Parts: sequence; structure tokens; C-alpha cells
Amino acid sequence: MFPRGRGGLIEAEVQAASELGVRIVASRGSMDLGASAGGLPPDELVEDLDAVLADTERLAGELHEPGPGARVQIAVAPCSPFSVTRRLMSESAELARRHGLQLHTHLAETPEEEAYCLELYGCTPVEYLTDLGWLGHDVWCAHCVHLSADDVADFAGSGTGVAHCPTSNLRLGAGVAPVRELVDANVRVGLGVDGSASNERGDLFFEVKQALLAARGRGGPEAMTAREALRLGTRGGAAVLGRDDIGSIEAGKCADLAVWRTDVLELGGAEDLVAGLVLSAPHRVDRLVVGGDEIVRRGALVRADEAEIARDHRTQARRFAG
Repeated sequence: MFPRGRGGLIEAEVQAASELGVRIVASRGSMDLGASAGGLPPDELVEDLDAVLADTERLAGELHEPGPGARVQIAVAPCSPFSVTRRLMSESAELARRHGLQLHTHLAETPEEEAYCLELYGCTPVEYLTDLGWLGHDVWCAHCVHLSADDVADFAGSGTGVAHCPTSNLRLGAGVAPVRELVDANVRVGLGVDGSASNERGDLFFEVKQALLAARGRGGPEAMTAREALRLGTRGGAAVLGRDDIGSIEAGKCADLAVWRTDVLELGGAEDLVAGLVLSAPHRVDRLVVGGDEIVRRGALVRADEAEIARDHRTQARRFAG
């Protein structure tokens, strides 16, 4: 969200990522279809379409790093079919492809979204994206809970990726995405948290566990293994972002890796340490290395004071509560 009159939000995210030492793919989101025009967001949160496109193009020119090893990338991300006009969806895709950027939106999260699209556009959410020319190898969609077998086939055939957000979907009661079907169809699937507003932790490793449990809850005990779930959070996420330089520990790839301790009490009786680690999550990462640089050491941030960040966070939260 980009409230009117507020600038520098993406720049602040990128600065924070730089200070911490992590990589970031920052999505320049947008909403231009307010409640008064039949959209979901309050009118004070919608932006002028031309201003959105100009700012997105500016950010791409100033911040986006192409090629292997990129620390900062910009994605073009109109929010959803019920908060963005058809024109903004179309022109966002044109801008992204002109600059070689990834495209992202939220899709098929709830049954109400499908009813909205049928009423407004006369088609389902996936059919709407297809009509806009949005499906493709440079696109990933969050959620994708309510997909038909034909939708899964369309994603597979077009190379469109999916960010599976199990905790958010379960918390909001939206349902469970057909991840087994997507993976079996060779759709690129990674994991997302959908933001702290609908997740609380923003903990990607916890999403590995949630993805495993959600898949088994939907499809039975054979629906997913611990290693398959872990793959969603590593190679899967890299594939969804269109990156072949991260996601696994291999010669020639960026030295990005996370290390967890296995001598902790909850793993004391684990015969399979990978399954034990996944099923007993969440765990605080013990060491995190990004591009060969140590970002977390013995469970603590190296370049920032977590307690200080939490204090500042509480101060800002009280401003909203007041």
C-alpha cells in the first residue's frame, strides 16, 4: 500500500535490507480501484495510474540490479483483480516486460474473488489473467487457493509461478492451495508469508512446516514429504523469482545458506534430522550467510540490534493504536 502523499517506501525497504545484508526483491505494489468505484481498498489508499507507472519505472531505473548475484531487484506488482483496474494490469505487464522485470499479483485467494471476477469481468480470476496476457514465465501469483484442474494446466503450460502462503490462508480461513497438483504438473511453487499483517512471524522456515501439514491435511499422509516441503522454501522460491543463481548450495551459485543447530532438545530423538527439523519448527536460524557474508551468528543479527529494532517497532505501533 502506498498512501497518498507518502513517498520513499520502497527505498526504505531496500535500505533496511542493505543494512541487514540480505537480498531483496521489492515489489512495487499498486491499487487504483477504490471502494467508490467498486474496488476493495479505501479511496485514500488508491493511486493515480500514471503516477504508479512513472514511480515503478523510476525505481526500476534507480534500484534494479539485473543478472546473477543481484542484491536488489524490483518487481511490478499490481495488488489483485479487485483492487486494480484492467488498464493498470495491462500497462504494468507492458512496463515489466519492457524492462525485463518480474510480474506479481495476488490471485484466487477466496471464493468471493471468483464471484467478483465473474460479476465484473464475466470470467474466473485465472481466465481474467489469461485475457490480459499476464500468464507467463515472468509471472508469479500469491495464494492460488481456488484453482480448477484447468487453471493448474494453464499455469503449467504458461510457466506461471505460485507463492504458496499456507499460514495466511489457514489463519484467514481461505482454504488450502492444491500444492500437490501444482508440483505434479511442474508448476514453479515457492513459499510466502503474505506479510506480517496476516502471518505475525514472517518466518519462512515455519512456512515449510505449514506447507507440509496443509498438504497432508488436504491430500493425506502421502501428499508431501519433509524434503519436498523444504524444497519449496529453497529451490522453489528461487525458481518462482526467476533466479538460477540462488536456492541451493552448488558451485557457481551465490553463497547463500542457513544453518540450524541439531543438538537441541526437540531433535534429541530424531532419526531423520531433516524431517525432525521441519516437523518441530519453528526454529531460530543459528547462522545465516548471504553472498558469503555472515548476517546471523549464534542466532543474533550481526549488523543490527534486534532488541533496538523491537523497541522502535513498539513505539511506532503505539502511534497507530493511539
